[in-house]
Amino acid sequence: MKKVIIVGAGIAGLTAGVYALQSGFDTTIYESHTIPGGACTSWRRKGYLFEGGLHWLTGSSPNTPLNKLWREVGALDDDTVIHNRDPFFALEYKGHTVYLYRDIDKLRQHFLEISPEDKTEIIRLCRDINKFTKISMPISDIKGVKVKERAAMPLSMLFSMLPALTRMSFYANQTAGEFSMRFKNPILRLLLQQVAGSENNAIAAIFTLATFASGDGGYPEGGSLDMAGRMAKRIENLGGTVQYGKKVDKVSVLNGIANGVIIDGEYIEADAVIVTRDTLAAVDTLFDDPIREPWAQKMREKTKPMLNTFICLGVKADLSDLPGSLYFIPEEPIFCGGVQLPSIGLNNYTGYAGYAPEGCTAMTSIIAGDSYNYWKACKANGTYESEKQKLAESFIGILEKKYPQTAGKIAVWDVATPLTYERYLGSYKGSWMSIIGKGDKMTTYPSKPESIQNVYFAGQRLSGPGGLPAAAETGRKAVQYLCRDTNTVFQGNI
Repeated sequence: MKKVIIVGAGIAGLTAGVYALQSGFDTTIYESHTIPGGACTSWRRKGYLFEGGLHWLTGSSPNTPLNKLWREVGALDDDTVIHNRDPFFALEYKGHTVYLYRDIDKLRQHFLEISPEDKTEIIRLCRDINKFTKISMPISDIKGVKVKERAAMPLSMLFSMLPALTRMSFYANQTAGEFSMRFKNPILRLLLQQVAGSENNAIAAIFTLATFASGDGGYPEGGSLDMAGRMAKRIENLGGTVQYGKKVDKVSVLNGIANGVIIDGEYIEADAVIVTRDTLAAVDTLFDDPIREPWAQKMREKTKPMLNTFICLGVKADLSDLPGSLYFIPEEPIFCGGVQLPSIGLNNYTGYAGYAPEGCTAMTSIIAGDSYNYWKACKANGTYESEKQKLAESFIGILEKKYPQTAGKIAVWDVATPLTYERYLGSYKGSWMSIIGKGDKMTTYPSKPESIQNVYFAGQRLSGPGGLPAAAETGRKAVQYLCRDTNTVFQGNI
């Protein structure tokens, strides 16, 4: 039995671990953190659970090919409760509120009531959303691999995708912000900018809207912690091991062949190494000589990292009357990373069991933007903690003004910056995903380098913009390459 070491117990690493074990490999995962999940993570503070990773899950619906993968790796099971929040979020602007409904007919009618002047664009948008609901992320097998069960997409599904494919270039050649300007009504513009970020090309927005409309994109109860925990448990049940608090410093390479890893100066032998740490960071830091292959150079040059700052609040008040997700324009400006925020988003977890003490509410806010250098400078000059507190207090002040029932009721706050994620993930600049901008192609990078044998890569950076599906799919693909190289039958079983 060949010994495989996996670097990192994020979703890519856990996925690779399950498939490697099922395919007969002796598998150990080394994780620098004390818990599994990587970027799919949550943390507790004074009885409150703050969701720091998963906000909706593509493949939560049983009607999707990805659902089978999630079930194979243990991320979902028969007991997993899926919340399909509807409306998905609300946006308030100058006394008006617009809702993002999952039902296309309901969404169309709602938009028309708000903005009859945008009738033509609304009808066209809803028609396109319906087309894109027919697109599902395919799960396929690499060429030449032996498999126990072939993954194939029915021809009927492929034909159903054709109407959406004809509209791809329209959305790909403009940002979501540019697309929103086709609408006259300012509140619709703001909503469409918030769906997937105004910097991303509009493909991200239309796919997100279609995901919700198709009945997918639900939130598994327990969120990131439970999802990663289920996967780690499946690893253990299959006879694998996840060793926590073990940071891999280097992949050991001799004569162009990987033969193990170095942890705290100790050499640990292996027949193959699957690297699931952020590929953008790994190609420069995990090898004695940085990987200089054309694809790695392209990744360095083309990747636009998506960075976030998280504000987390535990509120001693029942806020179940507020939407699960809400965006609004603050009366007073708030700054993060030296940049004024045009709007504020709130995620309200009142409706989920175990996120807060009885009668209380866990809330988070995601602030997008590259604030890495700002927080790095704060760290250097000793103001890091005070600046985090200043941001939290400013945010709390805005919240209390908008929702007086929260005044004096903040039990705990926490701020996670890109430096936080850099520390725990080892990702480039603490980024999660990648921005796919106007006209950018959804680049896919190889799972294995040409210059080093017995090394395989997996992780969301290999398939932009990334996300949990990309992490899982690349984890599966890495093991298929391993199986092909070792003439092993790839197996995946629920």
